[in-house]
Amino acid sequence: MSIQRLFRSYVFRFILFAIASCSIIILLTNQPVFSNNDDRVYSDKDIDFSFVVVGCNRVDKADIDKASPSTANVEQLKRTFKEVSELSPPPKFLFFAGDLVLGYTSDVNTLETQLKGWRDIYESSPLASSKTTLIPVTGNHETQNEKKIAYEAAEKTWLKVMEPYLKYAGNGPHTGGQDNLKTDQSKLTYSFDFKGTHFVVLNTDPVGRDYSVPKSWIAKDLTKAKLRFAKHIFAIGHKPAYAYPPNLYKPALEKEDGLGRLYPADRDEFWESLVRNKAEAMLTAHNHIYYRAKGPNGNTWQIIAGNGGSVLEKVVDQSTNNFYGFTVVSVLKNNHVIVTSYGRDVPKEGYLAPSENYPTTIRDRGDITWNN
Repeated sequence: MSIQRLFRSYVFRFILFAIASCSIIILLTNQPVFSNNDDRVYSDKDIDFSFVVVGCNRVDKADIDKASPSTANVEQLKRTFKEVSELSPPPKFLFFAGDLVLGYTSDVNTLETQLKGWRDIYESSPLASSKTTLIPVTGNHETQNEKKIAYEAAEKTWLKVMEPYLKYAGNGPHTGGQDNLKTDQSKLTYSFDFKGTHFVVLNTDPVGRDYSVPKSWIAKDLTKAKLRFAKHIFAIGHKPAYAYPPNLYKPALEKEDGLGRLYPADRDEFWESLVRNKAEAMLTAHNHIYYRAKGPNGNTWQIIAGNGGSVLEKVVDQSTNNFYGFTVVSVLKNNHVIVTSYGRDVPKEGYLAPSENYPTTIRDRGDITWNN
């Protein structure tokens, strides 16, 4: 072979190698631009499906005029909707876990206006036309009045405004029953199955029993799910069972701000149902923070994703609390479950300020598979 032919052969091989290398690089970096420190050990092809949880986006009362009519942190809400719509693969669900609006009012017309304002933001976002299904979940700001007591007219207003997004609701507990419910909770607390995974959506402030969930109904529902051979179980509600530790607030709180605040025995019985049925996690909000920890008595995790845009809590360890964002749960084809928290720093100009100069990156990732 001549020197020229040998040279051309090497050049041709080099070009083929370069093209192949570029293709591999493109494949590996085909992620949302905001996940620039992704250290995943699995690929999109490994994911059976995923879902997103985030809560607590409402503004403080002092800032209501800056956020009318939705009373939401519009900057953070729009950005979350956009970034969730860009995730690959597209999440199947977005559970918005309560405190969408300021609420806390006995005027249902005001509550309805706020909820419709929130809906308008969602429906004008790219997420509304995506493959991701919105599932809104009640928070205390949507169901309670100025005295922080849940009332029936607020529940009905929620159901009226959010009706298009309650396609999976309806099988929950009715008035009375073993849980002695004061109002019909069948579309506020309910469950459904998707691809072998069982979801339980919870109203954590039912009328007549604020700071609680219908533990008897839940226990039966989870038992039935296991009899159907549910591979995974997730509970999603606004208030956490075991709140962010009160001693880690600054200043420390006198009482925890979760389901154990008023009815600790009921809370423990509810949690035992999750553990007994090997639920992977309860995902919540209410505490304005991101926090992941295992609950007591087993391998069920609790993930607080209350960092949707409301003013963040003042805590001892600010490094765990200085970002807004959302949490993605990925159910893999090998039955492992991975949780990933995406976050962006709070703008120095204020929590309602533009945030384009603050990139969204991965802040936490872990395997929450039962017994992992």
